[in-house]
Amino acid sequence: MARKRKGRDISGWLVVDKPAGLTSTAVVNKVRWALDAKKAGHAGTLDPEATGVLAVALGEATKTVPYITDALKAYTFTVRLGAATNTDDAEGEVIAESAERPTDEQIKEALQPFLGEIMQVPPKFSAVKIDGQRAYKLARDGEEVELSARPLWVEELILLDRPDEDHAVLEMTCGKGGYVRSIARDLGAALGCHGYVKQLRRIWSGPFDAEDGISLELVDELAKSTDLDRYLRPLEEGLADLPELKCTPQGAVRLRNGNPGMVIAADVEYGDEAWASLDGQAVAVGIYKAGELHPSRVFVQPE
Repeated sequence: MARKRKGRDISGWLVVDKPAGLTSTAVVNKVRWALDAKKAGHAGTLDPEATGVLAVALGEATKTVPYITDALKAYTFTVRLGAATNTDDAEGEVIAESAERPTDEQIKEALQPFLGEIMQVPPKFSAVKIDGQRAYKLARDGEEVELSARPLWVEELILLDRPDEDHAVLEMTCGKGGYVRSIARDLGAALGCHGYVKQLRRIWSGPFDAEDGISLELVDELAKSTDLDRYLRPLEEGLADLPELKCTPQGAVRLRNGNPGMVIAADVEYGDEAWASLDGQAVAVGIYKAGELHPSRVFVQPE
């Protein structure tokens, strides 16, 4: 018999403004401890030295994580021009240098090929798996790491500031699976001067903004008290990119039992993914077919 997990049956999102120097897993563990939650996870890893939005899902909200992971995200980051590192960020060893420095106009022109659907090779020091092992582990062990290019949608990539000739501050909006370190590395290569990420901040992820995030200091201060519960956001916010369908009480009963349930459709077509609600509370996510939602995920919430 599996051991019953201890903790509170608490569901929702806690949006953390992650500080530099901590892994995403460490932040999730801190939040889970502070709220005494049975279950927690996050929507999109940030590198340890990166800051910004880390949306922590609790309880039933963990079922909505894929929709935040797949949503558009925005980053601001500083590229150090004139050098390359083995990790493509400031934590690595410098492996190449250049005296060349591009003008602002050259940077803006070089950004254009990075827009739209591009193919991107992840950094060698990344969590991508190769034959079951993380690339960063193989790289740390001195093994030669060859990673395949993968598609990435880049909605926007602009030059925000040029503090000096060695640095460029950029902002990027992109889809799932983007590596900002790869953008800096490839931009430096395109400019003929090398480049790596010096600072990185995720300013928003799906419906969640960094400016609305709670600090870890406040999480610590309010830990183990119901005062921290006030910062929880409803799990329904994780479904913001899906159409919402209203269901009847009878339809909700059927959906909660894993069966197709009747819904009131609006702006949704046969075969679309959507979520059903009753009195504003999420009941299930599924596929809409002929007046019914066929559930793929069902939420267990207090009535």
